[in-house]
Amino acid sequence: MRASTLRRFLAVHTWVGVVAGFFLFMAFYCGAISVFRVELHRWERPAERSGVTEPLARADALFAAMRAQHPGADAFGFQPAGKEGPVSVIHWQEKPAADGREGADHDLVLAADGTLTERREASVLADFIYRLHYSAGIPGPWGMYLFGLVSVLYGLALVSGVIVFLPVLAKDLFALRVGHNLKRLWQDAHNVIGTLSLPFHVLYAWTGAILGLGLLLLAPLQYLVYDGKLLPILQADFELAADTKPSGVTAQPLPVSDLLSRAALAAPGIRPTYLSFHHAGDRAGYVEVYGDWAGKSVMHNAGVVLGTADGEVRRVLTPDTASPGTVMLRGLYALHFATYGGVLLKWLYFVLGLAGAFLFYTGNLLWIEARRKRRQPAQTAGSLWMARATVGVCIGCMVGVSACFLANKLLPAGLEARGVWEERIYFFTFVACIGWSMLRRPVQAAQELLTLAALLTLALPIANALQTGDHLIASALRGDGVLFAVDTVALLAAWAFWRMARATRRRGRHGDSHSVWALPPSSNTEAQVAVESPP
Repeated sequence: MRASTLRRFLAVHTWVGVVAGFFLFMAFYCGAISVFRVELHRWERPAERSGVTEPLARADALFAAMRAQHPGADAFGFQPAGKEGPVSVIHWQEKPAADGREGADHDLVLAADGTLTERREASVLADFIYRLHYSAGIPGPWGMYLFGLVSVLYGLALVSGVIVFLPVLAKDLFALRVGHNLKRLWQDAHNVIGTLSLPFHVLYAWTGAILGLGLLLLAPLQYLVYDGKLLPILQADFELAADTKPSGVTAQPLPVSDLLSRAALAAPGIRPTYLSFHHAGDRAGYVEVYGDWAGKSVMHNAGVVLGTADGEVRRVLTPDTASPGTVMLRGLYALHFATYGGVLLKWLYFVLGLAGAFLFYTGNLLWIEARRKRRQPAQTAGSLWMARATVGVCIGCMVGVSACFLANKLLPAGLEARGVWEERIYFFTFVACIGWSMLRRPVQAAQELLTLAALLTLALPIANALQTGDHLIASALRGDGVLFAVDTVALLAAWAFWRMARATRRRGRHGDSHSVWALPPSSNTEAQVAVESPP
């Protein structure tokens, strides 16, 4: 291939990577944590750590109490005790007020006296990190659309990067040249990680683009080819049941235990995890029973639609009966979120996710180094601001996530809107880190923010032990793998942040002075005098 063609592909790879790199760093860092979203519920909610799951009869009592105290509630979700937690929970949103305001959200559980009560410890930590993964906290569908577009750019960066690296693939694939040339070291690490994890990145670029932009991509076909009839055709692939109008005739719904038994008979192998009720109390009411599938398939879930009044089976959806479109769509979710395998697969996704975040961080570092003026101390404004933005966004995201985790343990136990405060603390910390990086030299901001990340992350197992008594050794002796893993990963992450902070400071003191990562001349002089002076 001609050198000019390679240079064009390198330019495409560089600029596409820089534009999408910040969002991709957040997606991969938060996505690595979100692989264990279900398991993290036990860490974020100490009240649910007993390991004792309430009997199914309590689910019937909770459902009956809901119907008795809120007879007008015709649509709500029911989460039976099991995979998502040891107690059954009803998720209900009141109808909008007359002035147009949204109705209040409620998480309802059964109190000891048999009445409904709000679940006070309504932490949303794991779910919030999960939303950051695909939206960066941007509200509505806009964040998901943005990340879908970023996934398209991500795919373009992958293709151009492979083309650029192909001529030297055999020679440089496993090269990691450690020495004084830091740019070469970062480039080697970037190339090795990117190439070895290429199938993983192709998978994420593909699934991310489809999951984020799927509906928008169907819009031209919907209106220009199918005359507005495409989405009704695909509705069976997108939804378990099409909504129906209530009949207006009152009918008492069957107990939850009865509905779950009928679902198990209709789809042997389903393990119900969520029930979605529609028009409960009406003769035309129905419930969608969602659950995990026991069989071996990339489509790992199943669903059954039942009439709430008569228990009539209206639809059964399993990997064996689903259409190819449904299998593909649900398989994309499984491939993207690692829900089709066991614990070892999740740890593999976790490691690859962190490696992906490192890939985008090093990509920005290479962009900065490639534009460095090597014979003058003053660097270009573009390089300086890119360095500050890289430090603020990437390290700020890590600091914000650690602060959010720590807030889960330090916020008062009876605090209302606990989840809202967890989100506020993340965004406040994230924005503050970006602001701090804009006021300081890049190397100083990086060292200080990495040190802050180390301290906040180190405080996680300490705060958890003080609040709950579940320290690292106690969790290990009790065989609680989830709590032990969270504390262990937190300690390892704190050590890694601390080492990165020290390396950044060493780079600022002893690295090339003609760099945006160099400390001011006065600091370097003082450091040199300190090294040369006898103790």
